[in-house]
Amino acid sequence: MRKGAAIVFFFIGLQAGMAQIHEIGVFLGGSNFIGDVGRTNYIYPTQLAVGGIYKWNKSKRYAYRAQLSYTKLSANDDDSGSSAREMRGYSFSNRILEGSLGMEFHFWEYDLHTLYKPFTPYIYGGVSVFNYRKVDDYYDNGGTLSPNSRRKTSFAIPFGLGVKGEVLPNLILGAEVIARYTLVNDIDNSEPKDIANADGRNYPGFGNYNSNDWYVFSGITITYTFGKRPCTFCYE
Repeated sequence: MRKGAAIVFFFIGLQAGMAQIHEIGVFLGGSNFIGDVGRTNYIYPTQLAVGGIYKWNKSKRYAYRAQLSYTKLSANDDDSGSSAREMRGYSFSNRILEGSLGMEFHFWEYDLHTLYKPFTPYIYGGVSVFNYRKVDDYYDNGGTLSPNSRRKTSFAIPFGLGVKGEVLPNLILGAEVIARYTLVNDIDNSEPKDIANADGRNYPGFGNYNSNDWYVFSGITITYTFGKRPCTFCYE
């Protein structure tokens, strides 16, 4: 009897899970860095950024979202537009692999089952974990990086705005700008304190103790929707 009841509840749970609308797709766009090296523009994509996305539309008003992303962050003081940074002449590049979980909050009701093509702006917020290269030794006199480096993992807080809508049956197209405020200050290999280089000499540090690094993804999302039509109370 207990075994039969467990089987019944299993299938009820399975049907409830399938009664939601799911999306799977890709993010394509660009990234830019905001820190102690290079430009300080908030939105200025300079490198390709790509990612895979999964969404669970739990309600007309919000959707859970998971994303795995990859990009190369780079910046050059020569392009900064700041005379002080141009005179310093530092540059860097760093490869970022990021996983994130968050939620999209819809401005308007977003019903994928309506006869009309659904469309809404949204706010996104969540948490990210990312992996990057940390240089241990610092810049040399020529402004280039020491080869002594290691991979490091840290956290970031992503938030931003987007807009999305159905362009074809089961095909959703979106555009978004999502900024990441990181909990580190060394993606660009800056080090505010003085440090000894491999040659045994001390070099003055640079960077701001009070300002962590940021990076921004700007681009489009393309997702395919699947899952059964939910009952009315599932969306309330």
